[in-house]
Amino acid sequence: MLTHHMRSYVSIMSETATGSYREAGRYEIRLKGHLDSRWATWFDGLGLTHESDGTTIISGLVADQAALHGLLQKVRDTGLPLVSVTQVDPH
Repeated sequence: MLTHHMRSYVSIMSETATGSYREAGRYEIRLKGHLDSRWATWFDGLGLTHESDGTTIISGLVADQAALHGLLQKVRDTGLPLVSVTQVDPH
C-alpha cells in the first residue's frame, strides 16, 4: 500500500515540475493517530476526521501545489506519522 501512495506522490510531483498542477485541488491527508481537535484552526478551515482505524484524515480544498507543500510542513510539525496524501475527485 505504501508503494501505491509513493507512486501517486511521485506522479503528482513529476506533473508539478512540468507545470500541469497549478490549479486548486481537493486532498485527503491521512495521519497515523488521532489529532486533537484544537489543531483544526491551524489547518485553515480544512476538515479533521477521526477514523475508527486510529487515523486522522485532514481534507479539503488546497489552492495549489505551493499551498499543499505548506500544508505538508504543518503535518510534519504535528509529530504524527504521514500515512498517505491523495488527490480526490471534487464531485
